[in-house]
Amino acid sequence: MTDLIPTSSTTPATASDPRRWWALAVLAASLLVVVMDMTILNVALPEMATELHLTSVSQLWVVDAYALALAGLLIPVTALGDRWGRKRMLITGYAAFAVGSVAILWADSAAAVIAIRALLGIGGAMVMPSTLSLIRSVFADARERTLALSIWGASAALGGAVGPVVGGALLEHFSWHSAFLVNVPLMAVAIVAGVWLLRENRSPRPGRIDAVGVLLSAGGMTAFVYAVKQLGKHGPSLPTLALLVLGVVMLTAFVRAALASDRPMLDVRLFGNPVLRAGVVAALASSVAMASVLFVGSQWLQLVDGRTPLQAGVALLPLAVGAIIASPFAPALAERTSPRIVLAGGLLVLSAGLGLLAVLPVTYPFVAVAFAVVGLGTSALGLGSALIMGAANDDQAGSAAAVEEITYELGAVLGITFLGSLVGAVYRAGLPSGADGAVRESVAGAVGGPWFADAADAFVTAFGSVGAVGAVLTALAAYAVWRLVPADLSLSDVHH
Repeated sequence: MTDLIPTSSTTPATASDPRRWWALAVLAASLLVVVMDMTILNVALPEMATELHLTSVSQLWVVDAYALALAGLLIPVTALGDRWGRKRMLITGYAAFAVGSVAILWADSAAAVIAIRALLGIGGAMVMPSTLSLIRSVFADARERTLALSIWGASAALGGAVGPVVGGALLEHFSWHSAFLVNVPLMAVAIVAGVWLLRENRSPRPGRIDAVGVLLSAGGMTAFVYAVKQLGKHGPSLPTLALLVLGVVMLTAFVRAALASDRPMLDVRLFGNPVLRAGVVAALASSVAMASVLFVGSQWLQLVDGRTPLQAGVALLPLAVGAIIASPFAPALAERTSPRIVLAGGLLVLSAGLGLLAVLPVTYPFVAVAFAVVGLGTSALGLGSALIMGAANDDQAGSAAAVEEITYELGAVLGITFLGSLVGAVYRAGLPSGADGAVRESVAGAVGGPWFADAADAFVTAFGSVGAVGAVLTALAAYAVWRLVPADLSLSDVHH
């Protein structure tokens, strides 16, 4: 067996090794499965809630347990992977996914399902940054690495859009357990292929992992993400604001400790590089846009347009198609022009797609066009990933991967929380004053009732407002990227 990735990133793999693309196939496919798993649950939750008698609070925890475990553990798990081995961490993450997915067969309570979702979140924290670190290691050539990261980004977009389709198809023929069990054979294949194709890779100078740092990073991220989610669901309250402040204080203390250390768990000095900051802005804007469009778009398709979960999943596919078509061309276009033009231009296309949601008639053929343009705009995301990973040296590769994954996670949380809250506010403002409590709560409460036409109109207005606000935010992100990325930066420079 010929191993592919070098034991130390001080001896990079040769660009001529033909098996590096097989390695990318394994890494991209496993990321697709992880992202699919996030979205499949949305389709399976109603049936699961009925069978297990989940309360509304339990349902929220089933959804949130994954994100909280993932966000809280990204920094310490990535630092451990730098020291222990990124391949080992990746394979362990695959195994965690497989074990959690099999365990669902014995889940008979809310607590059991929440625990399994948390285990899957731990697996996600192991898999996602490891894929980025390993891609950086195996692709020594900056141009090839940018293409590889573009394919990686397209895989994430595909997973987000295909998840509801797979979930809907499974639930039409099997029980809600199938939404979890589909991971098992996929992860088994990933483990075998990963062991065969990938070689161990570690940081030559890993950061120190200390109990205080783990507590501050994990506790701070978990508190911050949970508080932001609660703000979106229930509005401001004293406990929520106190938790938000606690999260910010803990994360600030972690950053100060990292700056004072010569070998920190997360090298926050990376943020001193404007090119990395540009990649973070692009990743954050893209993540906010995709999460909010998937969240609000799926509600409109099912509750207002009257589609089944499977039909709604298929209707979301233009998002993925746009990204898949354009992603492979972004690196070549960046080489002919410049990374600054392609990255800022991609964000402007994304802004245009969101703007179309605000100005076009909200009927499916038009919405599909807007979805496709949004997908085209996210195609530059791989270039943003290349900027983030290329700004790091060999010692900092794990930190750069953690920064990128935290950015994606926070983008999804912020998109659903704040743009989701905007939907609720605009929706309620558009309802007649006599609408009852269930209708005012959400458009789901109006389905089949006398207020449905009014509620549907109000939700369409709310959908358009998300497009309008999202268009402005992504246009501002494009401007920020344009200012941060040097005009003379070339694709060959995107490699520390």
